[in-house]
Amino acid sequence: MQRRSAPSKTPSTTSTSTPPSRSSVTSEVRPGHAVVERLGLPVRDVDLIEQALVHSSWLHEHPDAARGHNERLEFLGDAVVNLTISEALYARHPDDDEGALSARRAAIVSTTGLARLAGRIELGRYLLLGEGESQRSGRRRPSLLASSFEALTGALYLDLGYDVVRRWLQTLAEPELSLAAPVLSLKSPKSRLQEYTQRRSGERPDYRLVEASGPDHEKSFRIEVWVDGEQLGVGEGPSRRTAETSAAAQAIERIRAERAADRLAHAERPSSGGDGRQRRAQRERRPA
Repeated sequence: MQRRSAPSKTPSTTSTSTPPSRSSVTSEVRPGHAVVERLGLPVRDVDLIEQALVHSSWLHEHPDAARGHNERLEFLGDAVVNLTISEALYARHPDDDEGALSARRAAIVSTTGLARLAGRIELGRYLLLGEGESQRSGRRRPSLLASSFEALTGALYLDLGYDVVRRWLQTLAEPELSLAAPVLSLKSPKSRLQEYTQRRSGERPDYRLVEASGPDHEKSFRIEVWVDGEQLGVGEGPSRRTAETSAAAQAIERIRAERAADRLAHAERPSSGGDGRQRRAQRERRPA
């Protein structure tokens, strides 16, 4: 006769190494059930939702505890998220052209944007991660949160259909969808710096790795950005992308400061006659 183990008294919603039980233990809350309760949606296939929470590192440590990891669901969810956000922006911003709509969408479906949406439903606390990923603060890592959010969206789409997922996702992203901020402010520092340099010289910014230090799970990168042979910014971060973004932001601030100083110098320069006053007035009317 098979022996049954005693029910666990520790909820599995934050466990990183103990696989969720598939028995009828009522005192244990599986991550899938916890997420369904958090979302308040009429989910039918809880196992599918739970698969969306399974990182490949966790499945490697518990190969028989889940139907699979979430990477295929992430692939599907990426398409669903993009279509849903694109449809909503198209309807809400009728005066925006294709470029403006693309910039608004990129701000929402970027790694940072999707991680923000994941944070609103506290997705990180429900993820099933391997010991290494959990120790490396995987539950708070934007890239992991973003990919897991896409996987969850893909699972909800398969279980509930597009209409339900569209309403849920558009409600969750309402603050971003209704934002009336100028398009320029939605672009990343790297995009804005590249647009500036291409207008100025036709060249792209040159990002140079200066230093990479620390152990593999806590790397720190130091990046310089050069434009036309001049170093304009330095950034640091836990990834090359983060460090490059920081360097680009510093470069943009330096460019703004230099342009402001130039305008001030022109405004204070003494003029002679009406022609000088006219030229100064024209400069002051130029957009920054």
